[in-house]
Amino acid sequence: MRGVCAGFETELREFNGEGEHVHLLVNLPPKVALSKLVNSLKGVSSRRMRQEFPELATHYHRANRLWSGSYFAGSVGGAPISVLRRYIEQQNRPG
Repeated sequence: MRGVCAGFETELREFNGEGEHVHLLVNLPPKVALSKLVNSLKGVSSRRMRQEFPELATHYHRANRLWSGSYFAGSVGGAPISVLRRYIEQQNRPG
């Protein structure tokens, strides 16, 4: 995830999540198209997860994709970074 973000000249500040979704806190400059960043994050993570966990191939084959096509993004320009980090840290690690 950090490598993909670096390729887009963004900074992954925090990463956590639950069994069926993840939370990313990304410092995103205005010149970066959010949809392109998300598409790349999903594509790279899907490939890496299928390489590391071959048993996912069964699910991938059935659904023809590992991740949902949807995502949620919110802007938090005024919130203190410490509050956002604490929220994400309190989520469970993806399993």
